[in-house]
This record gives sequence, structure tokens and C-alpha cells, in this order.
Amino acid sequence: MNILLAVDGSPYTKKMLAYLATHDWLDGRHQFTALTVPTQLPARARAAAGKEAVEIYYREESDKVLNPVVKFLARHGVEARPVVKVGSAGETIARLADAGGYDLLVMGAHGHGALAGLVMGSVTNKVMASSKVPVLVVR
Repeated sequence: MNILLAVDGSPYTKKMLAYLATHDWLDGRHQFTALTVPTQLPARARAAAGKEAVEIYYREESDKVLNPVVKFLARHGVEARPVVKVGSAGETIARLADAGGYDLLVMGAHGHGALAGLVMGSVTNKVMASSKVPVLVVR
């Protein structure tokens, strides 16, 4: 199975990884891609900082999220392909899941509740509403 892991470095990413480890998902039968989606800096900030500084920022922020995930999976005998896409998290995750030929998308959910999800918008809700790929949400 080709599995996309949407990770953000939060405790919910750690819960998702623990779930995979304790439920025998990390047994070599599956291919994993770890995706993180840093939010795009505002246009003025990008212009003021310059292209090179912005690219360094995105790389450093992504490494903070992806490196621990890739190391965790490697300790469990799984080689994950790290991917970084800058943009709106929900839309970007759903778009990559659909276009990338994935069989399953796994992500942790912050679980803010219905009102907070309605007011702030939930990445998980956006992904589930937009993607055709089955989604496993770990809370």
C-alpha cells in the first residue's frame, strides 16, 4: 500500500506515528511518504527577505518537522520519502494525495471541536472534504 503521512510536528503527529507503530503498519509491507506543508509567508515578507532567505526558512522549518519523522520510521525499518509543499495545508495535502497515487492518507487531528472547526477551519475537515483518497485520522 502506498501511504501518505501528513505531518506537522505537533503532538498529534507523534500520536499518529505511535498508532502506526503499535498497530503493525510499519512492517515493510507499505511505502510511506512524509509530507509537511509550511504556510506560505506573506508576499511582503517574501519580498523583503529575498528568495534565498525564504527558501532557507522553508527548508529549516520543514527539516524540524520531517527529520524526527523520518528517523522514527527508520528506527522501525521503514524508509520514508520526505516531501515539502508550501501552501494552504488542507488543500495542498488533498491535492498531493489525489495526484500522487496514494492508497491511504494518515494524519493526526488536533480535535478542536465543531465550533472551533467551523470558525477557524480544520485542516482535517478540508482534507476529508476535498480528497478522494481514504483518510485515517488519529486523535
